Formats: sequence, C-alpha cells, structure tokens
Amino acid sequence: MEEHFSHNHRLGIPIPAFDRDWDEYSPKTQQLILFHWEKIRGRIPDRIAELEAGINRKQAELSDEGNFERSCRLNSEISELASVINDLWLWYRTNQDITGKMHS
Repeated sequence: MEEHFSHNHRLGIPIPAFDRDWDEYSPKTQQLILFHWEKIRGRIPDRIAELEAGINRKQAELSDEGNFERSCRLNSEISELASVINDLWLWYRTNQDITGKMHS
C-alpha cells in the first residue's frame, strides 16, 4: 500500500498520492487503501499533540525572551506549527467523510 501514499515531511505523515482516479482502482484495492489510510489517520491526533507540545515550549521561551529578533523567529515558528496542525485536522476530517461513505 505504500505506493499509494507519499510521506509529507511538513505534516510528518504519509498522505494519499494516487496515480489515477479513485474509481479506476478495484474495490479490493480501494478497501486496502482505506484500511491503510485508517491506520495513518489514527496517528494524526498523536502527531497534533506532538506539535502542540512544541508550540507550548516555544511559547514558554517567548515569554522569557528579551531579544526582538528571536521573539519574531519564535512567533514565526509557532505560526508554522499551528498551520501544520490546521492542515492535519483538515486531512483528518476530510478523509473521515470519505471513509464513512466507503463503509456505507
């Protein structure tokens, strides 16, 4: 199933990377892809928790930081981590809908 997913370094998880339309896959392949995706999807909340811990550490650093340039850099890093979290939630929710339809 690895050939149907590509590791996204920014998100820290594999994401679907199909080489054809979904309907062109056999029902068995679709089922295997969805099963594999569910395993990946199940790890998304843990990945989000890791990123939130990173945000909390950077916010703690920021509260003690007196250097303006370093404060700006920390704010930028916090913003990027928050953006990754947002994207992970989008993947988690969007594919939940797709998976739910496939199980019906």
